[in-house]
Amino acid sequence: MHTLFVRNAAQLVTVAGPDAPRAGAAQGHLDLVEDGAVYAEGERIAAAGKTSDVLAKFPHAKDAQTVIDASGRAVVPGLVDCHAHPVFAGDRSDEYAMRLGGKSYREILAAGGGILKSVAHTRKASHDELLAGLENRLDRALALGTTTMEAKSGYGLDEATERKMLEVIRAANEGPQRHAIDLVPTLLFAHAVPVGSSAKAIADAAVEATPRLAPLAEFVDVFCEKGIFELDDSRRVLEAGKKAGLGVKAHVDEMCLLGGAKLAAELGAVSADHLLYTDDASIAAMKRSGAVAVLLPGTPFVLRAAYSDARRWIAADVPVACATDLNPNCFCESLPFVFTLSVYEMKMTPAEALVAITINAAAAIRREKEIGSLVPGKLADIAILDGPSYLHLGYHLAGNPVWKVIKRGRVVA
Repeated sequence: MHTLFVRNAAQLVTVAGPDAPRAGAAQGHLDLVEDGAVYAEGERIAAAGKTSDVLAKFPHAKDAQTVIDASGRAVVPGLVDCHAHPVFAGDRSDEYAMRLGGKSYREILAAGGGILKSVAHTRKASHDELLAGLENRLDRALALGTTTMEAKSGYGLDEATERKMLEVIRAANEGPQRHAIDLVPTLLFAHAVPVGSSAKAIADAAVEATPRLAPLAEFVDVFCEKGIFELDDSRRVLEAGKKAGLGVKAHVDEMCLLGGAKLAAELGAVSADHLLYTDDASIAAMKRSGAVAVLLPGTPFVLRAAYSDARRWIAADVPVACATDLNPNCFCESLPFVFTLSVYEMKMTPAEALVAITINAAAAIRREKEIGSLVPGKLADIAILDGPSYLHLGYHLAGNPVWKVIKRGRVVA
């Protein structure tokens, strides 16, 4: 059994507390320990706290197979990216220039760009080509501290390509090509409407294929938006996933207030994501349902749109998570950048932002009992920063603030 001992950390951030999402004032609770240490046996944490206390309980920790002196550095839980689209083919950098020239997301989509362009490339790509692209993105995310990531399909819009994407995710999660980052697969069949088709036709196809694709996924998702998949079609897609045993997630209220957050709450969704235009009634519905609000500040950053008002959600006692929304439109693998945007643009405190990319993000993918905090029994997923405080996640701008990454008790980056 492999053993690991990280000792003498200038600051250990355990995020200790209930294995549940944190809301309201609790969103800012971190549990900071000076001269901290983490001792792991096998894949799991055996002890975390002051170095002297850990050694008093486990004196043999000093002889662990891997000993890391974290003097002058902060130790935080491995970062969790709870909303990402990392499997795709093709390049959409031309749209970056179009957006800067004033074109809207809908205008680009109507011209055959956007998701539809990625669909065309992804349909043509082989399994191995998609896997190689996925692994490259995961390598970059891992170096930036991400140890767990949700991975959506959605660039197929047909059963064969959706299956291919989910099989690529499985290949990266299992077997000889397993990546260090744990992936959580989500079926997002109803992501866009191809030219010449209709929302009803794609929703029908999604509903029909879901029972066959469900064994490859943990969650079902839908792009619930006016003019794309509106409430009736979104409901049918999500209910089909729920019937097939999948957890419910949903893209909602990104471009206008349609009522998607209320629908997600009604269906018992684990999370509703984007939430740029959500109203007070929808916030109240999500509070009652216990859903996590997943905010994605990278998206309004690239779309040059208004950001979600994180303070409204926190004031309403709804747990907030943040994620990259990694995709060909928002090409970002960096949770430290998300942390920065969350603080500067969504007015979260640094402590709230760290909770949002650790324990609350874990809760948004039903992993809060396994990851998201550094406490005994959980997986030893750890990021060691190249600075004395967790504040370096946002203080160190446009660089990589991460020194070492540990996944399941082993150094992986």
